[in-house]
Amino acid sequence: MAAGVVSDASAAFLLSLVHDIVLGNVAAGMFKKDCTDLVRRIALFTHLLEEIRDFAASDHPHASSSSSSSSSWSADLAVALQAAKRLFSAASAHHSVNSPDGAAKRISFQFQCVTWKLEKSLAKIPFDQFQISEEVQEQVALVRAQLRRATERYGSLNSRKVSNAISQLPEKERSNTNHEISAKLDSIPESCTTRHAADKATKILERVNSSSIPSVVCLSNEVDSKGQDNLAAKGAEQTKKPDTLVIPVDFLCPISLELMRDPVIVATGQTYERSYIQRWIDCGNVTCPKTQQKLENLTLTPNYVLRSVINQWCAKHNIEQPSGLANGRLKKSDGSFCDVSGDMAAIQELVSKLSSRCLEERRAAVAEIRSLSKRSTDNRILIADTGAIPVLVNILTTDDASIQEHAVTSILNLSIFENNKSLIMLAGAVPSIVQVLRAGSMEARENAAATLFSLSLADENKIIIGSSGAIPALVDLLQNGSNRGKKDAATALFNLCIYQGNKGRAVRAGIITALLKMLTDSRNCMVDEALTILSILASNHDAKAAIVKASTIPVLIDLLRTGLPRNKENAAAILLCLCKRDAENLACISRLGAAVPLTELTKGGTERAKRKATSLLEHLRKLQQL
Repeated sequence: MAAGVVSDASAAFLLSLVHDIVLGNVAAGMFKKDCTDLVRRIALFTHLLEEIRDFAASDHPHASSSSSSSSSWSADLAVALQAAKRLFSAASAHHSVNSPDGAAKRISFQFQCVTWKLEKSLAKIPFDQFQISEEVQEQVALVRAQLRRATERYGSLNSRKVSNAISQLPEKERSNTNHEISAKLDSIPESCTTRHAADKATKILERVNSSSIPSVVCLSNEVDSKGQDNLAAKGAEQTKKPDTLVIPVDFLCPISLELMRDPVIVATGQTYERSYIQRWIDCGNVTCPKTQQKLENLTLTPNYVLRSVINQWCAKHNIEQPSGLANGRLKKSDGSFCDVSGDMAAIQELVSKLSSRCLEERRAAVAEIRSLSKRSTDNRILIADTGAIPVLVNILTTDDASIQEHAVTSILNLSIFENNKSLIMLAGAVPSIVQVLRAGSMEARENAAATLFSLSLADENKIIIGSSGAIPALVDLLQNGSNRGKKDAATALFNLCIYQGNKGRAVRAGIITALLKMLTDSRNCMVDEALTILSILASNHDAKAAIVKASTIPVLIDLLRTGLPRNKENAAAILLCLCKRDAENLACISRLGAAVPLTELTKGGTERAKRKATSLLEHLRKLQQL
C-alpha cells in the first residue's frame, strides 16, 4: 500500500499549500481584487484534494495504480500554487505611488501567467483514477472555466489597469520615476548585455558555492517530480522543516517566479525563462518587464552559462526529473531494476559514431539509433541518457538526406517519452527541425511536422515553437505536401493554435486560404481537419475577418446541408463564432438560406450540433425582429 501513501502524502501537502494561501493572504492596494479573486478560486481546490487524499489513504484496489501518475500532476499543481503564493507576496508589497510603473505591469502579467498555469495543472488531474465525485468534478470544471476567463481578461485588461494606476501618480513622481529608470539603464553599454549576463552567471556560481547568495524558500515546498518515494518523504517533512531548501533568487524567472530551465537574455541584458518572456512579447509588449527599458530588438539569446549553473545546482539537490536510470540499472514498471549497462555501452558506441569522419559509418549509426528509438520506452530512456539528443540535433542540418531523415525521425521517436521533450527543447532543436521542415525531403518534412506536434503537447513549447518560424513552414506543407505530410501539418497546426498568440501567426501565414482549398477539394479527404482547425481559429479577431473575406461562409452553409454529422457540427460551431455580435455576417447566412439546414440540425444532429444550431437560429430570430 506504499504507493497509496505516496498520493496521500502529496495530496496532504497540496492541501497544506492551499490552506497557507487562503489563510495567509492579506489583500491590499492596487491588486486587492486580483488577490481576492484568485484566493477564492484556489480555496475551491480543497474538496478535490480532500477526495484524492481520502481515496489514496483507503484500501481501494485501484489506489496504488492511481498513484503512478500522481507525481506529474501533483508536481505541476504544487509549482503553480507556490508561484501563486510568491505572487501574493509581491502584489501585497506593491505600492502604486512608490513603485515604478513597470512593476505594476509585470505583476499584472504575472497574475495572467499564474492563472494560466493553475488551469493547466487542474486539467492534468486523472479524475477517474481517483473516483472523484460528480459534484466535485462539476466544481473543478467551474473553477477551470473561471481561470480561463480570468487569463483571457488579464490579456485584454493589463495595459488599462497599469495605465489607471500610473495616472494616479502625481506628475512629478511619474517624471522622477521614469528619469531614475532611464538613468540606471543608460549606464549599461548596449553592446555588453550578453557578456554582462554571462559574467553575472559566473559570479552567481561563485556565490552559490560560497553559500552567500540571497534566496527565497521554494523547492522544498514544490513537490518535484523526483519520484514517488521522494514525494512521500517531502510531504511528511513539510510540517517539520518548511525551509529545508532554498532557490537562489537569480535562478527565478522575474515573470513566472519559478526556477528557470531555459533562461534567455533579452536586449537589456536581463534573463527570463524563454516561454514566459516570449508570451510577454506575444502580448504586444516591447519593453523589458524588469527594467521597462524599450527592447532594441526581440532576439532571445540562450544564457548557457546560467543554465549550466542552474543544472549544477539542481543535480546537487536532486531536483532534476529522473528517467528511472541509475548506475546502469533501469527501473521497470513493477518497481524492480534490470541491468542495462551492456545496452548503454552499445548505444554510447553508436552515438560516438555519429561524429565519425566516415559518411557510411554515420549513416549506419543514425539508422540504428532510429530503429532502437522506435522499439521501446526503455531504449528511448537509454538513448537520451547517453547524450544522443544534442548530437542528433547537430546533424539535423547535414547535407546528407539519408542522415537528416534518420536524425529527425529519431528525435520524433525519442520525444514520445515525456521526459525527453524538455531535453530536446533544451538542446535547441526547434530551429533545426524547422529548417528540415522547410527544405528536407518529403519524408523528413513529414516527420519534422510530427515532431513539432509531439513537442507542442507541452503548453510552454507551443509558445516557443510558434515564435520559431514553424507555422509558415507548416502551412506550406499543408498546401503542398504529400497526403501524410498534410495530415501531420494539420495536426501540428491545430495543437499550436490552441495558444492564442499563434492564431495570428497562422492567419498571416495564409492558413485560411489553405483550409478553404481543403474544404472545397472534391476528394473530401481532409474536410474534418480543415473544419477542426477553423473552429479553433474562429474566435480570433484576425482569423474571423480572414475567414469572412475568403468567402468561406457559403461553403460552411453547404456543409450544413451535405456534410457528415461531425462536419455539420463543426460548420455550425464556426458559423456561430462568426455571427456572434456581428449583424452583417448574421444577415449573410440568413440571405444564403441557413435557417433550413440549421432547423434540420436541431432535430437530427449531434448534441453539440443541436446546441450550436439552436443558438444560431435564436440569433436569426432576433435579427428579424429588429
